[in-house]
Amino acid sequence: MGEIRLVNFVAGGTGEGKTKTLIRMANECAKKTDGHLVYIDDDNRHIFDLDINVRFVETGHWLLTNIGELVGYLLGILSQDNDIKNIFIDGLTKIVREVDNDGLQLLFSRLKAISEQNAVDFVISMNISREALPEGIRELVL
Repeated sequence: MGEIRLVNFVAGGTGEGKTKTLIRMANECAKKTDGHLVYIDDDNRHIFDLDINVRFVETGHWLLTNIGELVGYLLGILSQDNDIKNIFIDGLTKIVREVDNDGLQLLFSRLKAISEQNAVDFVISMNISREALPEGIRELVL
């Protein structure tokens, strides 16, 4: 597994350990970072699996419907804390139900710009095979 840079993805099918990987990455990052970490999930099942220094955010009750709303939600989180260095998003397709290749490209370009401007890195897990991802996103899979 490589070092997190800007925007990365964890992809795979159901039951392949994406959430466990993301939790492990967040917990390892919590031990090393000099900033704050945020872990975003659609429910609170994994809240107790995370290091106490990882801020847990549940999106289930916000009913986010598209990539634009998710980006706005992330900007709201970042606007409240200038010390956030990493954001982990678990289950993109559970948080935002409709995600197509164009939406993924839009998400990547927006998060890349946000990352560069605010020195925050993103890791996003999603239930999709690496081969099914658009070519520009496929290279970002950890």
